[in-house]
Amino acid sequence: MPAHTTLSRLSDAHCADSFEPIDEQEVYDARKEHLVHEMLSHLGEDPGREGLKRTPLRVAKALDFLTSGYALSAEEIIKKALFEEDVREMVIVRGIEFYSLCEHHMLPFFGQAHVGYLPNGKVVGLSKVARVVDVFARRLQVQERLTSQVADALMEHLGAHGVAVVMEASHTCMMMRGVQKQNSTTISSAMRGTFESDARTRAEFMSFLDR
Repeated sequence: MPAHTTLSRLSDAHCADSFEPIDEQEVYDARKEHLVHEMLSHLGEDPGREGLKRTPLRVAKALDFLTSGYALSAEEIIKKALFEEDVREMVIVRGIEFYSLCEHHMLPFFGQAHVGYLPNGKVVGLSKVARVVDVFARRLQVQERLTSQVADALMEHLGAHGVAVVMEASHTCMMMRGVQKQNSTTISSAMRGTFESDARTRAEFMSFLDR
């Protein structure tokens, strides 16, 4: 079955427990599974041994879920929950967990996003802010671009006076290989509109993150 026809089901099925009853003949995406099978062989493994028999299928499903953001639209998510409200104060959603894949090594990086915006006659459902983060996190990414994409999407489709995004993440490509610095984190920020032009507004947003 082509991967693009299965994206809507992945949120329920992507982490199915391997101890559930299984169909040994199940094929999810034959091409992807073949590629994973070949990779296992090139790594010196036996893809036919018990623990690896269904690994190609699991990897294909996992990769489709972790890159499912390509099939999602931040604009559609925002516009489905946009409400007219005379709110002039800053709105902040802190501690949004996210998981992404580094495009350089296809290893995970993960952390928290903090998002704030200054409404301009409209507010968005709070859960949609987290969903917008997922739209861009579930792609092959670098943290700097991810931060900017979230800020730009919210700024454009909310019509806000300003948007601020701060992300802090741990990168397993630094933790598991290369310099192997397990305790390092990376912080990135993107300021748009009033948050960029007004130092007091920016400082107010940052002060909420320290509480």
